[in-house]
Amino acid sequence: MTRAGWWRLAVVVGFIAVIELLCRMRIIDPFTMIAPSAMVLSLAHLIGQGKVGADLSFTLVNMAAAIALAIVLGFACGAAIHALPRLRKVIDPLLGAYYAVPHFIFYPVLIVLFGLGRAPLIAIGAIFGVVAMMVSTIDGLDRIPRVLLKTIRAHRLDPLKAIVLVKLPAAAPHLFTGIKLAVTYCMIGVVAGEFILSLAGLGRSIAFAYNDLDNQSMYGLLLLLLAITTTVNVVLHVVEQRLYRRWGKT
Repeated sequence: MTRAGWWRLAVVVGFIAVIELLCRMRIIDPFTMIAPSAMVLSLAHLIGQGKVGADLSFTLVNMAAAIALAIVLGFACGAAIHALPRLRKVIDPLLGAYYAVPHFIFYPVLIVLFGLGRAPLIAIGAIFGVVAMMVSTIDGLDRIPRVLLKTIRAHRLDPLKAIVLVKLPAAAPHLFTGIKLAVTYCMIGVVAGEFILSLAGLGRSIAFAYNDLDNQSMYGLLLLLLAITTTVNVVLHVVEQRLYRRWGKT
């Protein structure tokens, strides 16, 4: 681990220790928040009782589907917009204002269209993440060195080979940024959708625990959700750093 990594770990551990101390001294009321150690015990209890597995599986499958959909559609649409300058002039201002729109206003419509189940949750997650991938794709394609574009013309590569063999590798650093953003937004969208209305999922269980004033279960599940999102982001960060080191050597 790098020095920066150790510093990040120290900050996180220090923050947890401070919260634990404040909770144990009852400076933070237990009705408001339980201690981190109590969250761990509560999560272990929920897992031991088998109350987590089904909801966890439901949420993870929805997240994976939404992420895959957002990345594939985002890359395809971004590449298409980049290749059509006239279309880009129309779309660019809309992309810039996209995240100013409260996307959850579409969730009731999605429920009407797809019913209660996975489909509306996957759709709302993908809606959250797709534009981040589109913008990063367009930005990455904009930054391809001109010498590579001349190489494409010199070798008379067809559009598909040009994308796969030249443009995609050259834009890869920016595309990976889009992937990270898409993953984060999709996870937020899926869990938030489960909070609003869902038949299953971690978001639904957390919402039920909140409504029942069951702090033990609520914070235990929140800890699980935090662990999942942190693990995913750490893995993506490690992969990104390794790719940057490899790209730097080529």
